[in-house]
Amino acid sequence: MISSSRRWGTLVVACLAVVLLSIDLTVLHLAAPKLVRDMSPSATQFLWIVDVYGFALAGLLVTMGNIGDRIGRRKLLLIGLVAFAGASALTAYAPTPELLIAARALLGVAGATVMPSTLSIIRNVFTSPRERATAVGVWSSVSALGFALGPVVGGVLLDHFWWGSVFLVNVPVAALIVVAGALVLPESRNPNPGRLDLVSVPLSVAGVIAVIYAVKNAAHDGVTAPGVLVAAVVGVVALALFVRRQRRLTAPLIDVRLFHHRAFSGAVGANVVCVFSMLAASLTFAQYFQLVLGWSPLASGLASLPGGLGAAA
Repeated sequence: MISSSRRWGTLVVACLAVVLLSIDLTVLHLAAPKLVRDMSPSATQFLWIVDVYGFALAGLLVTMGNIGDRIGRRKLLLIGLVAFAGASALTAYAPTPELLIAARALLGVAGATVMPSTLSIIRNVFTSPRERATAVGVWSSVSALGFALGPVVGGVLLDHFWWGSVFLVNVPVAALIVVAGALVLPESRNPNPGRLDLVSVPLSVAGVIAVIYAVKNAAHDGVTAPGVLVAAVVGVVALALFVRRQRRLTAPLIDVRLFHHRAFSGAVGANVVCVFSMLAASLTFAQYFQLVLGWSPLASGLASLPGGLGAAA
């Protein structure tokens, strides 16, 4: 039986880890003007610099969650945080747009090991339904708050340092979380995880990434652009095959029958809409405040804070 103090200590560590990932989703938005001025990426390269972190993160969440069930969620979380710190340092000092894109992709891969591990650990530690509901609510609020803190943290750093500082700050924070996690977090794993289906993994990754790619590029190239249409078809077909396969497996990567429950589907749908809206607004307003209104990075970051606080509440 895990003591009450260790349970809530686990929640603190898990929240610190997820807020680090959330901040990294939006912190680049304020750094974009300085980054473009210093590195001069093409429009396509800039799009990938902004988006590749989210692509890798979203595409690997389901797979990494299953790996954590097998090797241990605490172990995967700590490994992921170490990798996140290393990728953050590479991102901060990337000399070219191509290397920056590659470093951001590694950052997303590392982030994908952290996010599902935090929620799995919380669910395993908090066995009381009432405490578990409170813990998951706190985790969700902190995650939303991280979207708002990203521009503020970025604004403080960018007022004094170069654009890479918004990534370099991750290194000491991740190191602190690793030390705290090693001391506080209990280890857990699925005692009977079943066989990892090697067909489901690429279907999951390809489906999610292809659909996201199609949505993102449709705004730039048009819905009828060949690349957009191909990506959309590949994504929809891969996800359809993925869902069909999960319904037939005895140990699926994700139990798709959960989506038959209206409470579950409604919560997931609401989160999709909220995160989509918050990230889009964050990127748009960060550019508008700095490039159109001429505000400093810190003033621009503070202007975005009320929306994030509302989302956290």
